[in-house]
Amino acid sequence: MRIMAATELSKHIGKELKALRIKNSLTQTELAKKAGIFWNAYAKIEQGKQEPKLETLQKILKVLGVKSSDILPF
Repeated sequence: MRIMAATELSKHIGKELKALRIKNSLTQTELAKKAGIFWNAYAKIEQGKQEPKLETLQKILKVLGVKSSDILPF
């Protein structure tokens, strides 16, 4: 298994979250509101510019109805 750099992992998570958000017909603002986080923080996570805290990621995944294993490459 290849080890990913933190920035590469952030970009991967962001890409997966964006695809799931679009699949669920949600805007960034709608998803952030349902997850109880600020929309600009979510936007940075989706763009791979910010690593989400575990608690934040769990909130986002709950809104999207998926498990962490569905988006993490390991």
